Amino acid sequence: MGEALLTHKLVGERLELAAGGSWTAPHAGDLEAAVERVAGEAPKAKNVSIDMGGVHEFDTFGAWLLERLTRHWTAAGREAVVVGLPEHDLGLLEEMHGVNREAPPKPERVNPIVASLAAFGRGGAAFGRNLLVFAEMLGAVGLALGRVIMKPRDYRLTSTVHQLDRVAWQAVPIILLITFLIGAIISQQGIFHFRKFGAELYSVDLVGILVLREIGVLIVAIMVAGRSGSSYTAELGSMKMREEIDALRTMGFDPVEVLILPRILVLVVALPILAFIGSMAALYGGGLVAWLYGGLSPDIYIARLTDAISLTHFKVGMIKAPFMGLVIGIVACAEGLRVKGSAESLGIQTTNSVVESIFLVIVLDGLFAIFFASIGM
Repeated sequence: MGEALLTHKLVGERLELAAGGSWTAPHAGDLEAAVERVAGEAPKAKNVSIDMGGVHEFDTFGAWLLERLTRHWTAAGREAVVVGLPEHDLGLLEEMHGVNREAPPKPERVNPIVASLAAFGRGGAAFGRNLLVFAEMLGAVGLALGRVIMKPRDYRLTSTVHQLDRVAWQAVPIILLITFLIGAIISQQGIFHFRKFGAELYSVDLVGILVLREIGVLIVAIMVAGRSGSSYTAELGSMKMREEIDALRTMGFDPVEVLILPRILVLVVALPILAFIGSMAALYGGGLVAWLYGGLSPDIYIARLTDAISLTHFKVGMIKAPFMGLVIGIVACAEGLRVKGSAESLGIQTTNSVVESIFLVIVLDGLFAIFFASIGM
């Protein structure tokens, strides 16, 4: 391997360059530096000749560098001639002649109204596709559940117990902490504002009804979507990337029955339990703040809470919980099966899973609120 060289000599109004050594990519730094040294002499000459007879190694980088030099000088109105290049390298240089000849196309001007309508249409189509995937997964889970009911011995109880431990038992500490703080914050804000009217006692009604009907189950569902839903998507997505799901099908197992059904059933069972635990923690947090901040003794708090809430409020929250668990499980598993073969796809689908789950949980909560209001609950 010789050292890449480019020497120059000004003869009258003609700049003569002599190239030698290796014009290859490993010598790119030396070649660029040599070209920069020669560039200052070019304005003194009217024409340029480049003798490539001393070059013993020539690759695509060298060909492009030579083409770039000749284009630059030709564009400046100087005649550039390449001589001495071996015949077997001429074809490579000829290939470089047609590279980047055309100017990049100008960006098309798009009507903003048309662009907005197109974006709206694409969003609607994406929503329709997601809805179809959701419906397909719901149907597949329903069929798998029917097969399990017909043959209960085939159900994988061990997997269900394992998932129940992960989703429910291990989630209890963080659920207790967050819901306790939420209940305390609601109580503090209620007391702070009701105190202006001398009605601190009504903060107990606020905490009790809001926690049991809405906030308790909603906060728990959002936390489960972020904690367990994302975990389900990542697990199933990783299994799909490693072709483990295809291996299950090859061995004659139904991935929906083996992997997805236990996870969704666990969410349907665990979410009401966690919602109950979270609601109790929120009521306790509200009572503690009412005692320490509002001056309401525990006896007064419990007595007022008993008058403010009823079994109906409790039932409203508990009825919503299994449906929210079902929605979270369906979305998480469906997004997991949509993962492609890259880590980027896994990250995108996991993010989509959490966002879609939280969105659908809030929408479902609103629909239930309308339904319960219409039937007087």
